[in-house]
Amino acid sequence: MALVSALRTFGRSDLAAAGGKGANLGELVTAGFPVPDGFVVTTEAYEAVVRSADLHLDQRAEDGSALRAAFESVAVPDDVRTAIAEAYAALGGGPVAVRSSATAEDLPGAAFAGQQDTYLNVVGEADVVDAVRRCWGSLWTDRAIAYRRARAIDPAGLRLAVVVQRMVDAEAAGVMFTADPVTGDRGRIVVDASSGLGEAVVSGLVTPDHYVLDRRGEVREWSPGRREVVIRAAEGGGVTHDRGGTASPSRLPADVLADLARFGTGVAAHFGRPQDVEWAWAGGRVWLLQARPMTALPPPPVRLNRFQRRLGSVLLEYVPVRPYPIDMTTWLPHGPAGLMARVTAYFGLRGAFEDFLQEHDGVVDRLVPPSPRPSPRVLGTPFRLVSLARRHDPARWTTDPRFVAYLARVRDLADRDLTAMPWTRLVRFPRQVLDAVQPIADLRIAYLPRTGLALVRLLVALKLLRRGSLMSDLLQGTRTRTADTNRALEALADRVRRDQRLADVVGRLDVAGLEGFDDFHREFTAFLAEYGHRETASPILVTPPTWVDVPETVLGLVKVLAAAPAGGVDRAAEAVRHLFRHPLLRAPQRRRRVERWIEQARAGIAFREDSHFYFTVPLPVLRRSLLEIGARLRDARVLDDPEAVFHLRLEEIEAVDDPAALGEDALGGLRAVVRARAARREELRGVRLIDPRLIFPPRRGGDALVSGTPASGGTVTAPVKVIREAADFASFTDGAVLVCPYTNPSWTPLFPRAAAVVVDSGGTASHAAIVAREYGIPAIMGTVTGTSVLTDGRLVTVDGDTGRVTAPSTPADPSASADPSASGGSAS
Repeated sequence: MALVSALRTFGRSDLAAAGGKGANLGELVTAGFPVPDGFVVTTEAYEAVVRSADLHLDQRAEDGSALRAAFESVAVPDDVRTAIAEAYAALGGGPVAVRSSATAEDLPGAAFAGQQDTYLNVVGEADVVDAVRRCWGSLWTDRAIAYRRARAIDPAGLRLAVVVQRMVDAEAAGVMFTADPVTGDRGRIVVDASSGLGEAVVSGLVTPDHYVLDRRGEVREWSPGRREVVIRAAEGGGVTHDRGGTASPSRLPADVLADLARFGTGVAAHFGRPQDVEWAWAGGRVWLLQARPMTALPPPPVRLNRFQRRLGSVLLEYVPVRPYPIDMTTWLPHGPAGLMARVTAYFGLRGAFEDFLQEHDGVVDRLVPPSPRPSPRVLGTPFRLVSLARRHDPARWTTDPRFVAYLARVRDLADRDLTAMPWTRLVRFPRQVLDAVQPIADLRIAYLPRTGLALVRLLVALKLLRRGSLMSDLLQGTRTRTADTNRALEALADRVRRDQRLADVVGRLDVAGLEGFDDFHREFTAFLAEYGHRETASPILVTPPTWVDVPETVLGLVKVLAAAPAGGVDRAAEAVRHLFRHPLLRAPQRRRRVERWIEQARAGIAFREDSHFYFTVPLPVLRRSLLEIGARLRDARVLDDPEAVFHLRLEEIEAVDDPAALGEDALGGLRAVVRARAARREELRGVRLIDPRLIFPPRRGGDALVSGTPASGGTVTAPVKVIREAADFASFTDGAVLVCPYTNPSWTPLFPRAAAVVVDSGGTASHAAIVAREYGIPAIMGTVTGTSVLTDGRLVTVDGDTGRVTAPSTPADPSASADPSASGGSAS
């Protein structure tokens, strides 16, 4: 490899020699795009300096400040200096731009934008050599090291090339995105521009002119910038910063915008993905200064039909976090989502819960609610429903031999000692767990028909009696495993209320400290054994921890419940009394018939809730087996930590015969896969799987702070408490408005203590809405922006009938309104 080569000699395959920036620019030159002439000081020159200075990067790869100082003070070997000088002379001398080009730069998932240094308008051989040396040193700044660490990039393997190009003394310059970085629309081109050199735009020193173009270069949107700073090339080298904006900035000429759109579209097509392009306009010509893949780009927007939006409101709650590859190949296709796909397919509806998550570069980057379609099987569905409803009573489902066998099988798997298993058995264990859960789908198929029939029958009867509003309250009397969970938590909370020393330990969420309280510790351990499989984030993902994995979450719930005894009336009993005061139900025979219908509807609700409860029993077993596999792969140097196994697919794990016997090529291949997916996931950290506004279209809210779908009636004024995840449960305050991004059954214990519930996602049939109606508290779903607009402690009025959250109409004392029954905080 030469120490220095012309820019035009490089292409995408020369990343190791020219770094990301150099390889991409060489590719553009070869493809005929307008790129300033230049050369690349290759990674061979970098390595020559490392060897001559005896820097020992492998031992000092994270000692950034010392390495940077060493590079900046090192004497460049004569052959390197000579090669740079000759290339600079061949370029004609004069002013040049000197830019860093790392081997891990401009890659999908790791753009490295602004992480290494750039030097503009460098003049003279000595200054060029010095700028190259400083670029080498910039590989070891604190910001560059932190960036690499966040993306799991091995620093010891990094090399840095340097691109030297003729300086373009721009009249205007900036950045072009060949797709909309906010919406993901690939048909829009976004251009930011300002006067002078583009460094002012790139480094954020100015508010740029902002253009949104179509692919022909026609302006669709434009907003003027302020030109707070104009950076220009200084006579003799370096740059000047001229301060002071202009009130009426001029727009770029139409032909310049057309050229930018044409070049941007061409560059994106050439590289096969949207690009982030730096450009300059000088002497009546557009120049491309660099191009790299756009990172953190949202998926393209989609148009959803009404059914997709309804299904999307459910899926958005089920997928509150980005799934890992191991989720996509284990619990997602075989857990509750896969179960519902089987159930709906059985009854003649295809595609209802399938293929709604899309992957790119091995990482989920998009959620598109499916549009189910009927199959010929739907013609026989009415007959199947009637037949199943006759044969399967939800009140007796737990005695079904299939359920009994399922529970015994799962308990047997849970008792296995995974640490003692040889690899050949351990690697097959996740499949055994997944196979064990399949009978639940058959049970749902068998018992849901009579569940639906019982609910419809009761609702029709209530409507005919003009008592339809009692439906939710009547069903609240259902005995479910979720209700059992809440009662068990209340029992733990009651113990805490009676012991201040114990309350102090629980208040600190000190799980280890519970060992000093034998009775409570025993009860807490028993609680986790019975209910610890409850999910913290999602029932369809295996990677988020369950309660047994993070017992601090359970202690947080106990802490909240212990703050005040449970109150409220027995709404179910009151609803029954109110119903049976109806004149048509005074006859004993009619009364008994309606009582039987209520019990059958409650049995159906219990089946729906409890089958979900038991379905997730294997979740911690599966997760524990995957982490044990991860620990074995860590010990074999495949992974850095056990949880990195989540970046692998199950079939990739099963293909490993023996981690300890992996050859260097196989080991390196797996490590590369994990690191690439980890980098891609890190890139997408702030990118949503779908814009929730596509599912929950904006509503006209008038003076509302946020608005959404009314889900449970009533009005209450109380302070806000935002809870973003299960780990935040302990911070909830009694009588506050619970504002959260999503909910699942694990959130249920907070509802009796909440004045109202406001959720970013979900609809009227979601878990939060159902539970809120059961507890008689106002609820609003699908607000999209609730957790970002509403802030802790802010006093708000929640109107569950109109779906609006507003500022209170009259000032109120937040401390008084924290209790919904207090003045200023009443619910109606």
